[in-house]
Amino acid sequence: MRGLPRTFWYLWTGALIDRLGTFVYTFLALYLTRARHFSVAHAGFVVALWGLGNFAAGPVGGYFADHIGRRRTMLVAFTLSAAAMLHLGLARAPWHIAVATFLLGFCGNLFRPAQHATVADVVPPADRTRAYGYLYWAVNLGFAGAAMLGGFMAERNFMLLFVADAATTLAFGVIVYLRVPETHPERHVTDRARPDVRVPLADRSFMIFVVAQLLVMIVGSQGNSTLPIDLRDHGIRPSTYGWLLTINGVMIVLLQPTAVSLVQRFDRGRVLGLGALLQGVGFGLTCAGHSVGWYAFTVVVWTCAELCYSPVSPAVVSDLAPPRLRGTYQGVYSMSWGLGSFLAPALGSLVLGRFGSVALWSSCFAVCVVAALLHLPRGAAYTGRVSAETRAE
Repeated sequence: MRGLPRTFWYLWTGALIDRLGTFVYTFLALYLTRARHFSVAHAGFVVALWGLGNFAAGPVGGYFADHIGRRRTMLVAFTLSAAAMLHLGLARAPWHIAVATFLLGFCGNLFRPAQHATVADVVPPADRTRAYGYLYWAVNLGFAGAAMLGGFMAERNFMLLFVADAATTLAFGVIVYLRVPETHPERHVTDRARPDVRVPLADRSFMIFVVAQLLVMIVGSQGNSTLPIDLRDHGIRPSTYGWLLTINGVMIVLLQPTAVSLVQRFDRGRVLGLGALLQGVGFGLTCAGHSVGWYAFTVVVWTCAELCYSPVSPAVVSDLAPPRLRGTYQGVYSMSWGLGSFLAPALGSLVLGRFGSVALWSSCFAVCVVAALLHLPRGAAYTGRVSAETRAE
């Protein structure tokens, strides 16, 4: 853990605090079906709007991270996100809940391109996989507690989820305001060139990577949309589901530092391909059991997938991006995750509702096999394409 700059550790601390309060999205499908009495299909549609907001936020957040600066973008995003969180908690009419969910998805993801671009600005290329791995570790340190606490709060008063989530988001904003400086490579230039989103879209290696990770995201997002509903139908209570998710967080807390040191030694294409395959196996096995122990085993498998791709993916994006367009590249990458969050609950709910859980989880396995095949031959491109500007740093 030595050798990483102080600014990185402030971002790490903020991510930890923010994730400790990440309750709403994890339990959104349950909130809609239990507290607001939405049907499974209707709940899936509304959760999909959260993903649509994420999708829209990626390029917007990336543009402003490169145009007005990383720090300003994060501060605005945290303020808007906390307000949107409370807004959703107070919404009652179905149309109001739908609009509020979209706004939360948009505001809640605006900060991410700026955060990842800041890490790339302050961390040398050789240490970025390690840095992003530790950042993901912080996210899951918080998630380990949030899943368990969120399950208990959801059984008592869903509004507690929204208030706690908003408070921790504002706390992250305070840390950025007090301790994180502007890190854009052109921060002293008064008139920056406008970022051009067409540059990453024309980058073939980058777009193949994005498409493959989109497929992985579509499957991974089932854990926050259709999985809790399917487990509920098999007699799993919300608090038990929270404990199952805690397995994911605890494993990453215990194993992420070791995993980071391991994945750095191997070809990035193979690491990402293995991660995609494990993701498919983990979710695919969900249809084969009906006990808490079996579901816990599937969580272990797809957690191993996260250990593979979580530190490597943002490092690939940072190494492919020119320094002044790091926010834009991260924004396009974040857009793919937003699109996955949008498509996942809609497609997953449709398949689950019409064809059943076996069809859903078998489809998840097939999608991840395709993603693995896209990643495997791309190792040289993912590893060797560090721009001349990045080397010059």
